[in-house]
Amino acid sequence: MGSRGLEAERLESILAGFDTTMMVTNGTAGLHARPMHLIKRPSASLLYLVSGADSGKVAELEADAEVLLACQDARQFLVLRGRASLTRDRGLIEQLWSDAWRVWFPQGKYDPNICLIQVEPREGEYWDNSGARGLKYAFQAAQAYASGKPPHPDSTQHGKVRM
Repeated sequence: MGSRGLEAERLESILAGFDTTMMVTNGTAGLHARPMHLIKRPSASLLYLVSGADSGKVAELEADAEVLLACQDARQFLVLRGRASLTRDRGLIEQLWSDAWRVWFPQGKYDPNICLIQVEPREGEYWDNSGARGLKYAFQAAQAYASGKPPHPDSTQHGKVRM
């Protein structure tokens, strides 16, 4: 498998560890970011977020469907760029439904205001300084500091993926 395949696998592995993302849309006043629950996906090529159909983010997506999803923890970082679309597919909503959503949708999975934001990522980028990769990066950083030359992370630490 080529390095692009390894980078794609690494990106998927890092993404699997996140359940929250910052979704950035292009609103009328400029870029607008908000935290969203990242729904575990039935397909690796699609991501889902739940929303009220009457929310401002839905209006922003109808005007400009390009989105950026950003995820991070203390040692791993991920950015996905792609195109969003809205769906009210009741079968999909039932399949993905979580009782935790009842806070926003009191009528449950049949709430008439519920919709899903489906994101098809086109490009992703990750930075991974977890585990042994983090130790390797710390060593590279120390070498860079001593030599005055920036470190060069490998594809297990940083990569860009066309999807």
